[in-house]
Amino acid sequence: MVHAFLIHTLRAAKAEEGLCRVLYSCFFGAENSPNDSQPHSAERDRLLRKEQILAVARQVESMYQLQQQACGRHAVDLQPQSSDDPVALHEAPCGAFRLAPGDPFQEPRTVVWLGVLSIGFALVLDTHENLLLVESTLRLLARLLLDHLRLLVPGGANLLLRADCIEGILTRFLPHGQLLFLNDQFVQGLEKEFSAAWSH
Repeated sequence: MVHAFLIHTLRAAKAEEGLCRVLYSCFFGAENSPNDSQPHSAERDRLLRKEQILAVARQVESMYQLQQQACGRHAVDLQPQSSDDPVALHEAPCGAFRLAPGDPFQEPRTVVWLGVLSIGFALVLDTHENLLLVESTLRLLARLLLDHLRLLVPGGANLLLRADCIEGILTRFLPHGQLLFLNDQFVQGLEKEFSAAWSH
């Protein structure tokens, strides 16, 4: 099962300005500690989740920067698109890493990430999940989000104002955090359904 999905900024390896920012995050289910008998307030839970997601985003950014340095790529590659040219998602850097128990989640987790220019996408999931399925799902989600939200086009839609659109995509392609085995025909059907729902 997927426990969280996030979209965040990615900086060049030697960038001195700015911080890693979480642009959107979504949790599936709740993480309860069997050792913690005290009831948590909604505000405390919200702050804890915010800290957990930011910790994941920073680790993804570090992994992305290391991979870019190892490949000899430079900050120029991180600039937003200047036209409507499609992004080659199959060439986008991606990776996976494990999170130990307590760092930052109570249970061990696996993070699968994808870096598209200056935007990072990540899924936080159980350690036993099929990583090939997770990667293909993440690439599908990234493609749909880039297409519908125009994230990399200057003057494109403000991501923070389009949470409802993101949730619409997640509801269809990652319902309640469940990974789906999707063939091309089924994906096209879901895309048509989504496009019809959002064209009104």
